[in-house]
Amino acid sequence: RRVCVFLSQSPHPHHHHKAPMMLARRSSSLLRRSASRALSTQTVLPRVVERRANEAGPGGRASNADLKVAIFGATGFLGRYVCSELGANGVLAYIANRGDEMEARHLKVCFDLGRTRFVFYSPRDRESVEDVIADADIVVNLIGKYHETGQPVETKSFPYIGYQTNYSFADANIEVPSMIAQVCKDLQVDNLIHVSSAAASPDASSEWARTKYLGEEAVKEIYPWATIIRPTQYFGYEDRFMNWFANAATFLPMVPMIDGGEALTQPVHVVNVAETIVRVCDSPETFEGKQIDCFGPADYTYKELAEFAYDITGQGPKVVDLPKSTVKQFAQAAQWTRNPLLTPDMVELWSEDYLPTYATQEEYSKMPTKDRIYTMADLGVKATPLEKEAFNYLHRFRTGGHFILTDGYH
Repeated sequence: RRVCVFLSQSPHPHHHHKAPMMLARRSSSLLRRSASRALSTQTVLPRVVERRANEAGPGGRASNADLKVAIFGATGFLGRYVCSELGANGVLAYIANRGDEMEARHLKVCFDLGRTRFVFYSPRDRESVEDVIADADIVVNLIGKYHETGQPVETKSFPYIGYQTNYSFADANIEVPSMIAQVCKDLQVDNLIHVSSAAASPDASSEWARTKYLGEEAVKEIYPWATIIRPTQYFGYEDRFMNWFANAATFLPMVPMIDGGEALTQPVHVVNVAETIVRVCDSPETFEGKQIDCFGPADYTYKELAEFAYDITGQGPKVVDLPKSTVKQFAQAAQWTRNPLLTPDMVELWSEDYLPTYATQEEYSKMPTKDRIYTMADLGVKATPLEKEAFNYLHRFRTGGHFILTDGYH
């Protein structure tokens, strides 16, 4: 195992003072898990109601899976579902928190009592990042930001007001993941899972997508054994994808379709991505240094998605086909709102295809074993169709309530 190689190496000059103790505990934990968890070499997780070999407890949420996972970005959209899946499998979670503990308290119910530890940290402070990771067996990085954050600041010259960026795309997608990867390497963490994006590309017109690619490459250079998760756009109850169409119809005078909404996307259910990440956690050695693509069963144009959303909500807004340049002008102003509905970078992102590496599972299966890119299907996760879930959270936008179309209800 790689941990044996690590132990034979000389300490890194910047090793944290707690590293030897952490290493001893981590090595012992790794060997114990290898001996006791007979299913760890399989790519398919046991069901929650099943019990792992020699697992402490009845199996599932009330058990001790003897696995410690540190999670960065747990309070985000994907993070809460990852926590739910980890908690359902008896995992002990170290949850990184940048601010008030109230921001993360909703995650406590995902786990059994005593199976969480909330640690305050700053993404720019290495020591606090080390405190989060502590003696974790696996680190999961879910950190991401769909727009750059900042605030106005006073300046000494006219007009005496400027703008200060808190976290840029480069900070969130390159610098922070690089630090996490470096800490994982220095503390000799067993496994690192980094969530990137199917849109990540050095040639993307979106800065978000370009920095996602650069961050992914930086992580692989620092920690070559990292497992890279590449999902397409998420859909789910709190998404900024299908909900965007309904919110746009609510707050905008018309809904713009960038270049006619002809770009393709293949959205994936957020729960499927969370299930994939947890299955990697159950068999991390199998996927060391591998890429896993997560995508839905069908692709759509944005125009088709808009029509589908409004068929559910019954909003019937004015949908207008506009060139990208025109929509970007509107987005230049909209980006300064607190939670922008539209940003220039989002316009760039939605103007290009947002698709996985290959179109079909068969194409993935034909890849050489050495360069194999895995998919959710390889881990036993079945992709959930958008049509099955979208109604569950879009019907709330119907004027008069979701029973308005039911005869005799009103």
